[in-house]
Amino acid sequence: MKNIKQKIDNFFEISKRKSNIKIELYAGLTTFLSMAYILVVNPNNILATGSADPRFSSVFIATAIGSFIGTLLMALLAKMPMAQAPGMGLNAMVGAIIGGAMGYSYSYGNAMALIFISGLLFLLMSFIPCKIDKTTGKTISLREKIFEGMPKVIVSSISVGVGLFIAFIGLQNAHIIISNENTLVELVKFNNPASWQLGGDACMALVALIGLLTIGILSHYKVTGATVWGIIVSTIVAIPLGVADLHILIGNNPGISWNFKDSLVHYFNIFDNNSVFISLFKGGFNLPKGSLTTSIMLIVSFFLIDLFDTMGTLIGCCKNADLVDETDKPLNYGSMMYADSVATMVGSVVGTSTISTFVESSTGISVGGKTGLTSLTTAILFLVSLFLLPLFAFIPSPCAASALIYVGVIMMSNVKYVDFKNIKNAIPAFITIVIMLLSYSITNGIGIGIITYFFIDALIYIIDTIRYKNHKSQKVPKTDINIVTIIIVILFLIYFLMPTIN
Repeated sequence: MKNIKQKIDNFFEISKRKSNIKIELYAGLTTFLSMAYILVVNPNNILATGSADPRFSSVFIATAIGSFIGTLLMALLAKMPMAQAPGMGLNAMVGAIIGGAMGYSYSYGNAMALIFISGLLFLLMSFIPCKIDKTTGKTISLREKIFEGMPKVIVSSISVGVGLFIAFIGLQNAHIIISNENTLVELVKFNNPASWQLGGDACMALVALIGLLTIGILSHYKVTGATVWGIIVSTIVAIPLGVADLHILIGNNPGISWNFKDSLVHYFNIFDNNSVFISLFKGGFNLPKGSLTTSIMLIVSFFLIDLFDTMGTLIGCCKNADLVDETDKPLNYGSMMYADSVATMVGSVVGTSTISTFVESSTGISVGGKTGLTSLTTAILFLVSLFLLPLFAFIPSPCAASALIYVGVIMMSNVKYVDFKNIKNAIPAFITIVIMLLSYSITNGIGIGIITYFFIDALIYIIDTIRYKNHKSQKVPKTDINIVTIIIVILFLIYFLMPTIN
């Protein structure tokens, strides 16, 4: 047993990263519990009628398998504590595509084909060399070159924006923040008796706050697995408050019915039209007539969202875990991006929307996860979930939300690395953070932030050049804009301005 532990330690470099096996296992469990909701939410987002759709069980299996494979790639290839699953927002986009919202009758297989191609483009970026690193002698790929082309102020702002974004997701999932027609969002009305009915908004908010307090107090006393205990305690409290549905746990909830054997046979029956397995090879590339332009822009959209969402998530999470180099580039960055692109392609084959790196990975990192053993644990739990859907579906969203809010608190500490003294940096940094939060998108925050940076820097450079040539300034004008930055700006302008993307 000791020899096995040593081999695990050596493979994942656990001791080298100042962690231990127990912490890594807790971290993996924490990450899984915070993102297990995707197992049920993903098929509901993709399929308009949810569990009433005959493909529901098939998409659920695809979600579990895709998440397992994607997270396993992170564990074994990148050896980093990051988990992958079908991305939120992207799955809704797939639902819109097959639902006819794009103006064409795309089949399920068509949608998977578009995702497959976007993942292939992502993967190809790994093999396009840009330059040789003079220090290490390694070839820098186009994918890594894009990171280097990101303005430093944008990179340093991403972790703060991601932290606030995670917290905002948690606050909404907990129903602490609710929607409002006039102001868009507002605090839950604790003084409204209706909110205190079993399962009401106030009950959900209370459950999440109890979970957050539990995590905070246990973390103060450095209790191992504080986040897991917070989720468990809040789940117990959720039962009498009507937030947790016991019918799901005992298996008689009509919305969560599950027969593993029958569903698995149905999923792998490629001759069944209701099976999504390898659906992209069953006419997926036979696109609707006249849809070529729209299809290309959808591929570009999937590609950009996956690229920059993943980049933002990796920067934010790895910065918080001190898993970055001197340039704030995440360790094993190329391998993580490679794992993400392969996972997207594999996900489309098994029948689910774009597999991307989840911001919920930060919950495991917050309890000390630093290696691939964290993600290996999460991957195994995704596989186990195939047999235990009711158990994982039983954990209410507000309970997982408490962990997300806590992570937001932790990640806010990165604001000290953002340069707010120089107004040229302050405005793009602020825009990156606030757009990421309020538009509910990491990609949007990065895109608007870097466009803002580009125009401010470019205009200042032009003005400084004119002043210098007119001898009104002795300072030689300079700019931090490079060709990669310009290309990124052009891509984002296309992304924001082409009507078929948004």
